Amino acid sequence: MKKLMGLCLTFCLVFSLFPMSMTMAEERENSEIVNSAKSAILMEKNSGMTLYDKDSNKKLPPASMTKVMTLLLIMEELEKGGIKLDETVRISEHAASMGGSQIFLEAGEEMTVEDLLKGIAVASGNDASVAMAERIAGSEKDFVAQMNKKAKDLGLKNTQFKNPTGLPAEGHYSTAHDMAVMARELLLHDEVTKYTKIYDDYLRKGQENEFWLVNTNKLIKSYPGMDGLKTGYTSEAKYCLTASAQRNDMHMIAVVMGAENPKKRNADVTSLLDYGFGQYEGVKLYSKDDTMKSMKMTRGNPLHLDLSPEKDVVVLKKKNDKKSDYTTEIKVSKKSDLPLEKGTHMGWVIVKNGEEEVAKVRLETNNEVDRAGFPALWQRSWKNLTSFQRF
Repeated sequence: MKKLMGLCLTFCLVFSLFPMSMTMAEERENSEIVNSAKSAILMEKNSGMTLYDKDSNKKLPPASMTKVMTLLLIMEELEKGGIKLDETVRISEHAASMGGSQIFLEAGEEMTVEDLLKGIAVASGNDASVAMAERIAGSEKDFVAQMNKKAKDLGLKNTQFKNPTGLPAEGHYSTAHDMAVMARELLLHDEVTKYTKIYDDYLRKGQENEFWLVNTNKLIKSYPGMDGLKTGYTSEAKYCLTASAQRNDMHMIAVVMGAENPKKRNADVTSLLDYGFGQYEGVKLYSKDDTMKSMKMTRGNPLHLDLSPEKDVVVLKKKNDKKSDYTTEIKVSKKSDLPLEKGTHMGWVIVKNGEEEVAKVRLETNNEVDRAGFPALWQRSWKNLTSFQRF
């Protein structure tokens, strides 16, 4: 009997300790994902979910990761039509004087917006960043004010910019969390990855001052699905990287700050991304071909406008977890003036799990709508009038 009770007691102790040991193992495994960086975060872009966090609200110098915000303002200006890819920008003496990483612009030189964009996205050109800042805002100072306003609009409370380059400056700081939010906003402009995933290219090709661009993010070449975004280094900031990779309906954003060297920085980013892709999966709720909303355009031809997601709407869940109950909200912006082209941004598809936003995808026009001519408008008015009279 004593042997039996002893066996039962041992059995109970083993199983009472088992969950604790599993939790400790999970915590240990989680803590070993990032070994070198002072601060890190893993966020899934479509859902905005944070999958891993290591002191992600710690204020640190972001170095050239600052250019994530610089690129965001450039992409927004392109979308608004304030600048065009093929327009030329005249380089000022101030822009040409920038030190650090550069594409060796000369004062008075002219370069297209697209080539300057490449110079920033691929080679981290400080001179190209200031040139674009001056083109968009008129001066570097005014562009920095726009950067800080955008940070405030995004709800970033631990970020302050002093320049568009990331060159050392007192009071210039951000956090891994804030960098991930900026990266998520930047990646809403899908076309930016056309530039951030370039491994090498040339500027001024065929000219005497031809310049070979080589991406400062070497994982572009070695990590499957990597499409950006921005490295950073100063002696104070150490080695930093805001990385982006797509795989299996998921788009991961990994940020590390303050790693000891490039090898350890890349190892931490690789470990974060491997964890995300290995532990989570995407669930498609809506196809990009689904009509989410139809709108009546009283002065349009045709009369109806269909709105569809820009791309498939995918939510994230941990593998083997039961499917959650999701609610979908359609937010339509103010109606744009006619005519409307197919693919015009008209709002958002927002998916929530409870109160938590788990996916946000642009809502776009699925068909063109022109202005209806007078005969069509008169015919509609007459039809409405006769219908009312019959009633």
